[in-house]
Amino acid sequence: MADDSRPIGIFDSGVGGLTVFRELSRHLPEESLVYLGDTARVPYGSKSRDTVIRYANACAQLLLKQDVKLLVVACNTASAFALDALKSTLSVPVVGVVEPGAYAALSRTKNNHIGVIGTVGTVASKAYTQAILHLRHNAAVYTQACPLFVPLAEEGWTTGDVPRLVAKNYLEPLLMRGIDTLVLGCTHYPLLASVIQETVGIGVTLVDSAEETARTVADVVKNHNLACSPGQIPQYRFLVSDAPENFLKTSRHFLKQVSAPVEWVDF
Repeated sequence: MADDSRPIGIFDSGVGGLTVFRELSRHLPEESLVYLGDTARVPYGSKSRDTVIRYANACAQLLLKQDVKLLVVACNTASAFALDALKSTLSVPVVGVVEPGAYAALSRTKNNHIGVIGTVGTVASKAYTQAILHLRHNAAVYTQACPLFVPLAEEGWTTGDVPRLVAKNYLEPLLMRGIDTLVLGCTHYPLLASVIQETVGIGVTLVDSAEETARTVADVVKNHNLACSPGQIPQYRFLVSDAPENFLKTSRHFLKQVSAPVEWVDF
Protein backbone atom coordinates (compact mmCIF):
# COMPACT_ATOMS: atom_id res chain seq x y z
CA MET A 1 0.00 0.00 0.00
CA ALA A 2 1.25 3.49 -0.88
CA ASP A 3 2.46 5.67 1.98
CA ASP A 4 3.94 8.81 0.47
CA SER A 5 3.31 11.72 2.82
CA ARG A 6 5.12 14.29 0.66
CA PRO A 7 2.95 17.17 -0.58
CA ILE A 8 1.69 17.87 -4.08
CA GLY A 9 3.12 21.11 -5.50
CA ILE A 10 0.99 23.59 -7.44
CA PHE A 11 2.03 26.84 -9.05
CA ASP A 12 0.41 29.70 -10.95
CA SER A 13 1.33 33.26 -11.79
CA GLY A 14 -1.04 34.59 -9.12
CA VAL A 15 -4.22 33.62 -7.30
CA GLY A 16 -6.02 31.99 -10.23
CA GLY A 17 -4.54 28.55 -9.63
CA LEU A 18 -6.37 28.41 -6.33
CA THR A 19 -9.31 27.08 -8.37
CA VAL A 20 -7.12 24.03 -9.01
CA PHE A 21 -6.01 23.93 -5.37
CA ARG A 22 -9.65 23.93 -4.29
CA GLU A 23 -10.55 21.00 -6.54
CA LEU A 24 -7.47 19.04 -5.50
CA SER A 25 -8.36 19.47 -1.84
CA ARG A 26 -11.85 18.19 -2.66
CA HIS A 27 -10.82 15.20 -4.80
CA LEU A 28 -7.78 14.26 -2.67
CA PRO A 29 -8.82 15.36 0.82
CA GLU A 30 -5.99 13.55 2.63
CA GLU A 31 -3.14 14.86 0.46
CA SER A 32 -0.97 17.75 1.63
CA LEU A 33 -0.63 20.66 -0.82
CA VAL A 34 1.92 23.43 -1.33
CA TYR A 35 0.77 26.31 -3.54
CA LEU A 36 3.14 28.85 -5.09
CA GLY A 37 1.74 32.07 -6.53
CA ASP A 38 4.32 34.06 -8.49
CA THR A 39 2.57 37.30 -7.61
CA ALA A 40 5.66 39.44 -8.25
CA ARG A 41 5.55 38.57 -11.96
CA VAL A 42 1.83 38.17 -12.69
CA PRO A 43 0.51 38.01 -15.37
CA TYR A 44 2.40 35.44 -17.45
CA GLY A 45 0.00 35.79 -20.38
CA SER A 46 1.69 38.84 -21.87
CA LYS A 47 5.23 37.45 -21.56
CA SER A 48 7.29 35.76 -24.28
CA ARG A 49 7.58 31.97 -24.52
CA ASP A 50 11.20 31.99 -23.33
CA THR A 51 10.36 34.18 -20.34
CA VAL A 52 7.41 31.98 -19.33
CA ILE A 53 9.59 28.86 -19.56
CA ARG A 54 12.21 30.54 -17.37
CA TYR A 55 9.62 31.62 -14.80
CA ALA A 56 7.96 28.20 -14.81
CA ASN A 57 11.28 26.45 -14.26
CA ALA A 58 12.06 28.77 -11.34
CA CYS A 59 8.68 27.96 -9.77
CA ALA A 60 9.23 24.25 -10.29
CA GLN A 61 12.70 24.32 -8.72
CA LEU A 62 11.41 26.22 -5.70
CA LEU A 63 8.66 23.66 -5.18
CA LEU A 64 11.08 20.77 -5.58
CA LYS A 65 12.97 22.24 -2.62
CA GLN A 66 9.73 21.71 -0.66
CA ASP A 67 10.08 17.97 -1.45
CA VAL A 68 6.92 17.74 -3.57
CA LYS A 69 6.10 14.37 -5.09
CA LEU A 70 4.13 15.70 -8.07
CA LEU A 71 3.91 19.08 -9.79
CA VAL A 72 0.70 20.69 -11.07
CA VAL A 73 1.15 23.57 -13.49
CA ALA A 74 -2.06 25.44 -12.61
CA CYS A 75 -1.43 28.16 -15.18
CA ASN A 76 -2.68 27.87 -18.74
CA THR A 77 0.09 30.00 -20.23
CA ALA A 78 2.81 28.02 -18.45
CA SER A 79 1.08 24.76 -19.42
CA ALA A 80 1.00 25.89 -23.05
CA PHE A 81 4.62 27.06 -23.19
CA ALA A 82 6.58 25.17 -20.56
CA LEU A 83 4.91 21.81 -19.86
CA ASP A 84 7.07 19.75 -22.23
CA ALA A 85 10.26 21.37 -20.93
CA LEU A 86 9.29 20.66 -17.33
CA LYS A 87 8.32 17.06 -18.07
CA SER A 88 11.65 16.43 -19.78
CA THR A 89 13.80 17.84 -16.97
CA LEU A 90 12.01 17.17 -13.67
CA SER A 91 12.23 13.99 -11.65
CA VAL A 92 8.58 14.08 -10.55
CA PRO A 93 5.38 13.68 -12.60
CA VAL A 94 4.05 16.94 -14.07
CA VAL A 95 0.40 17.69 -14.88
CA GLY A 96 -0.86 20.75 -16.78
CA VAL A 97 -4.34 22.18 -17.23
CA VAL A 98 -4.71 22.36 -21.02
CA GLU A 99 -5.27 18.70 -21.89
CA PRO A 100 -7.81 18.09 -19.07
CA GLY A 101 -9.68 21.21 -20.22
CA ALA A 102 -9.76 19.95 -23.80
CA TYR A 103 -11.22 16.60 -22.69
CA ALA A 104 -13.87 18.36 -20.62
CA ALA A 105 -14.90 20.63 -23.51
CA LEU A 106 -15.32 17.73 -25.89
CA SER A 107 -17.38 15.79 -23.36
CA ARG A 108 -19.87 18.67 -23.05
CA THR A 109 -20.23 20.15 -26.52
CA LYS A 110 -23.22 19.08 -28.58
CA ASN A 111 -22.55 20.92 -31.84
CA ASN A 112 -18.73 20.66 -31.89
CA HIS A 113 -18.37 24.45 -31.87
CA ILE A 114 -16.04 25.26 -28.97
CA GLY A 115 -14.83 28.65 -27.84
CA VAL A 116 -11.62 29.14 -25.88
CA ILE A 117 -10.73 32.31 -24.00
CA GLY A 118 -7.32 32.87 -22.47
CA THR A 119 -4.35 35.17 -22.13
CA VAL A 120 -2.54 36.51 -25.17
CA GLY A 121 0.17 33.88 -24.67
CA THR A 122 -2.20 30.94 -24.30
CA VAL A 123 -4.21 31.90 -27.38
CA ALA A 124 -1.09 32.55 -29.46
CA SER A 125 0.32 29.15 -28.51
CA LYS A 126 -2.74 27.39 -30.04
CA ALA A 127 -2.33 24.79 -27.30
CA TYR A 128 -6.07 24.31 -26.74
CA THR A 129 -6.85 24.22 -30.45
CA GLN A 130 -4.22 21.56 -31.03
CA ALA A 131 -5.29 19.51 -28.00
CA ILE A 132 -8.96 19.58 -29.00
CA LEU A 133 -8.34 18.80 -32.67
CA HIS A 134 -5.98 15.98 -31.72
CA LEU A 135 -8.85 14.37 -29.85
CA ARG A 136 -11.58 15.22 -32.39
CA HIS A 137 -10.53 16.25 -35.88
CA ASN A 138 -13.92 17.63 -36.94
CA ALA A 139 -14.33 20.04 -34.00
CA ALA A 140 -14.47 23.77 -34.73
CA VAL A 141 -12.39 25.78 -32.25
CA TYR A 142 -12.60 29.56 -31.95
CA THR A 143 -10.27 31.49 -29.68
CA GLN A 144 -10.26 34.93 -28.10
CA ALA A 145 -7.59 36.59 -25.99
CA CYS A 146 -9.02 38.40 -22.93
CA PRO A 147 -6.03 40.18 -21.39
CA LEU A 148 -8.05 42.44 -19.11
CA PHE A 149 -9.71 39.54 -17.28
CA VAL A 150 -6.62 38.71 -15.20
CA PRO A 151 -6.12 42.17 -13.66
CA LEU A 152 -9.87 42.41 -13.05
CA ALA A 153 -9.78 39.10 -11.17
CA GLU A 154 -6.62 40.02 -9.26
CA GLU A 155 -8.17 43.33 -8.17
CA GLY A 156 -11.47 41.71 -7.19
CA TRP A 157 -13.49 43.49 -9.91
CA THR A 158 -15.62 40.44 -10.66
CA THR A 159 -19.06 42.07 -10.80
CA GLY A 160 -20.51 45.34 -12.02
CA ASP A 161 -20.52 47.42 -15.17
CA VAL A 162 -16.77 47.35 -15.88
CA PRO A 163 -16.30 43.54 -16.13
CA ARG A 164 -19.67 43.28 -17.87
CA LEU A 165 -18.64 45.68 -20.65
CA VAL A 166 -15.24 44.01 -21.00
CA ALA A 167 -16.86 40.56 -21.24
CA LYS A 168 -19.35 41.76 -23.86
CA ASN A 169 -16.55 43.16 -26.01
CA TYR A 170 -14.48 39.97 -25.81
CA LEU A 171 -17.23 37.36 -26.10
CA GLU A 172 -19.61 38.64 -28.76
CA PRO A 173 -17.33 37.51 -31.65
CA LEU A 174 -17.37 33.96 -30.25
CA LEU A 175 -21.15 33.97 -29.89
CA MET A 176 -21.42 34.92 -33.57
CA ARG A 177 -19.60 31.65 -34.33
CA GLY A 178 -22.37 29.60 -32.73
CA ILE A 179 -20.38 28.10 -29.89
CA ASP A 180 -22.22 25.97 -27.33
CA THR A 181 -19.20 25.41 -25.06
CA LEU A 182 -16.67 27.93 -23.75
CA VAL A 183 -13.37 26.91 -22.17
CA LEU A 184 -12.14 29.27 -19.46
CA GLY A 185 -8.54 28.94 -20.57
CA CYS A 186 -7.03 30.80 -17.63
CA THR A 187 -7.32 29.82 -13.99
CA HIS A 188 -8.23 33.41 -13.09
CA TYR A 189 -11.35 33.39 -15.24
CA PRO A 190 -13.61 31.31 -12.95
CA LEU A 191 -13.67 34.35 -10.66
CA LEU A 192 -15.53 36.10 -13.48
CA ALA A 193 -17.73 33.11 -14.28
CA SER A 194 -20.99 34.81 -13.34
CA VAL A 195 -20.33 37.77 -15.63
CA ILE A 196 -19.11 35.48 -18.42
CA GLN A 197 -22.18 33.23 -18.12
CA GLU A 198 -24.48 36.24 -18.11
CA THR A 199 -22.83 37.48 -21.31
CA VAL A 200 -22.90 34.20 -23.26
CA GLY A 201 -26.30 33.02 -21.98
CA ILE A 202 -27.51 29.73 -20.60
CA GLY A 203 -27.17 28.03 -23.98
CA VAL A 204 -23.37 28.03 -23.64
CA THR A 205 -21.69 25.67 -21.17
CA LEU A 206 -18.65 27.02 -19.36
CA VAL A 207 -15.72 24.65 -18.88
CA ASP A 208 -13.38 25.21 -15.95
CA SER A 209 -10.45 22.84 -16.33
CA ALA A 210 -9.74 22.82 -12.58
CA GLU A 211 -12.02 19.90 -11.76
CA GLU A 212 -10.82 17.85 -14.73
CA THR A 213 -7.22 18.58 -13.75
CA ALA A 214 -7.90 17.34 -10.23
CA ARG A 215 -9.24 14.06 -11.64
CA THR A 216 -6.12 13.69 -13.77
CA VAL A 217 -3.89 14.32 -10.75
CA ALA A 218 -5.84 11.71 -8.75
CA ASP A 219 -5.16 9.17 -11.52
CA VAL A 220 -1.45 10.03 -11.59
CA VAL A 221 -1.21 9.68 -7.80
CA LYS A 222 -2.82 6.26 -8.01
CA ASN A 223 -0.91 5.01 -11.06
CA HIS A 224 2.48 6.16 -9.76
CA ASN A 225 1.87 4.76 -6.27
CA LEU A 226 2.16 8.24 -4.73
CA ALA A 227 -0.86 8.22 -2.43
CA CYS A 228 -0.44 9.13 1.21
CA SER A 229 -1.44 6.71 3.93
CA PRO A 230 -5.20 6.53 4.65
CA GLY A 231 -6.34 8.91 7.36
CA GLN A 232 -3.48 11.37 6.93
CA ILE A 233 -4.34 14.89 8.07
CA PRO A 234 -3.40 17.20 5.17
CA GLN A 235 -1.07 20.14 5.60
CA TYR A 236 -1.60 23.21 3.40
CA ARG A 237 0.95 25.93 2.68
CA PHE A 238 0.83 29.02 0.47
CA LEU A 239 3.98 30.65 -0.91
CA VAL A 240 4.03 33.95 -2.80
CA SER A 241 6.77 36.03 -4.38
CA ASP A 242 5.12 39.36 -3.48
CA ALA A 243 2.35 40.96 -1.40
CA PRO A 244 1.29 38.09 0.90
CA GLU A 245 -1.39 40.29 2.50
CA ASN A 246 -3.11 40.87 -0.85
CA PHE A 247 -2.90 37.18 -1.66
CA LEU A 248 -4.47 36.24 1.66
CA LYS A 249 -7.34 38.66 1.11
CA THR A 250 -8.09 37.48 -2.43
CA SER A 251 -7.66 33.80 -1.57
CA ARG A 252 -10.63 33.97 0.78
CA HIS A 253 -12.89 34.28 -2.28
CA PHE A 254 -11.57 30.94 -3.53
CA LEU A 255 -11.04 28.99 -0.31
CA LYS A 256 -13.72 29.89 2.17
CA GLN A 257 -13.09 26.80 4.32
CA VAL A 258 -9.31 26.55 4.06
CA SER A 259 -6.98 28.37 6.42
CA ALA A 260 -3.21 28.25 6.08
CA PRO A 261 -0.24 30.61 6.48
CA VAL A 262 0.98 32.66 3.53
CA GLU A 263 4.76 32.85 3.27
CA TRP A 264 6.87 35.22 1.17
CA VAL A 265 9.62 33.56 -0.87
CA ASP A 266 12.51 35.05 -2.83
CA PHE A 267 13.52 33.38 -6.08
